[in-house]
Amino acid sequence: MSATPQQQTGRIEPEASAGETDDEEPTRDELFHVLRNQRRRFAIHHLKREDDPVDVGELATQVAAWENEVTTEEVTSTQRRRVYNALQQTHIPELDDTGLVEVERRDVELTERAQELDIYLEVVPGQDIPWSQYYLGLGSIGTAVLVLTALDFGPFVTLSDIGAGMFLAVTLVISAAANYYFQHESLVGEAEKPPELRGE
Repeated sequence: MSATPQQQTGRIEPEASAGETDDEEPTRDELFHVLRNQRRRFAIHHLKREDDPVDVGELATQVAAWENEVTTEEVTSTQRRRVYNALQQTHIPELDDTGLVEVERRDVELTERAQELDIYLEVVPGQDIPWSQYYLGLGSIGTAVLVLTALDFGPFVTLSDIGAGMFLAVTLVISAAANYYFQHESLVGEAEKPPELRGE
């Protein structure tokens, strides 16, 4: 079996898809497919933090460091080679097909549409609950408190309707502010480490 031009040169060459244009936006399914793989998320995270194109070798070293939870200086040649081959053969071509990166020889950079894309990962460490479940619980408790207050039931007889409403409104505002802060911290490319590694 003869080697392909890409295998002979060791370069990552973008492949043009039939009917593909620069104006095509990645679909939601394509984005979900890209983001479900941690190695691609790590690559996007590093690229979003760089102003200039990144050599695929440098990208592989950083991704390998995050995957093995070591510094870039501690990455072994085996770890780097494993990530390098996967990026070159699979992940970068998929990102290129989706229109999220541009490839020039060994240099990779995010496209303008990817740079402007806020990718949010809801990372839920330990025994914490997702924000969606938190708001569902808050809404259920708030509804129950308002109903019991309106019915003057038990200890809620001393709580006015306005007081209950104000308490729940303040709780909601504080929760929304906390949600906004943690969501901002969970944006891919926002902090030095990817969102999955920030809870360490």
